[in-house]
Amino acid sequence: MIAGLLFLAFAFFAVAQAATVRNGGQTAADAAALGAAEDDRRQFFDGFLDAVEAARGWQDWLAAGTPLTGDGCGAAAHFADRNRSDLLTCDPVTRDGDLGYRVGIETRFDTGRTFVPGADNRTAKATATAVLRPRCVADGPDDGTGDDGTEGGGSEENGTGTGGDSTGGGTGDGSDGSDDSDDSEGSDGNSAEEIRLRCDGEDLTIDPEHAGRDLKPSDLFSVVLVE
Repeated sequence: MIAGLLFLAFAFFAVAQAATVRNGGQTAADAAALGAAEDDRRQFFDGFLDAVEAARGWQDWLAAGTPLTGDGCGAAAHFADRNRSDLLTCDPVTRDGDLGYRVGIETRFDTGRTFVPGADNRTAKATATAVLRPRCVADGPDDGTGDDGTEGGGSEENGTGTGGDSTGGGTGDGSDGSDDSDDSEGSDGNSAEEIRLRCDGEDLTIDPEHAGRDLKPSDLFSVVLVE
């Protein structure tokens, strides 16, 4: 009877070991998939900032709808390795329009020696899929190309400085594009319009001159596990 109880105890221990390995493998797969998608998120975020600085095309980056040629799978391998696992597969996928990665891993750790036949030194394999989801849409008529003529402060062609039909005068309303130092502040104020976004039901206003300082990738994009 005692021998039977001992066998049951070892069997339960072997099952617990196997469960631990399986759970560790799934954790490694989840981390690898999320790491790959987060690598894309950083690239989309950097592309958005560059487009904001250029005052055109930022909405395309905000939508995150075009596959990138980055190193998402390299990031997946890195996170798998950090969890003592090897990356077996890594494939770009699309789920409901969202870009992401599906990865497969195998653990380098195992169940060790057990008293259960066939259960010794068993590793675990696991898969996971993570996607990048845009959180924001443009809130307003801005088409992502910046302001329409005020860019650069005082265009010769459009006469954004008002009072553009003569240099004499500066009408005193602060919008003249002349060389008067009093008017330079108004010109600078029109160099870049604020970008208004709606993010998960909340308003977000971006100052293009400080976008890189005030924003972080998670403000614009979320990374989630699916399936």
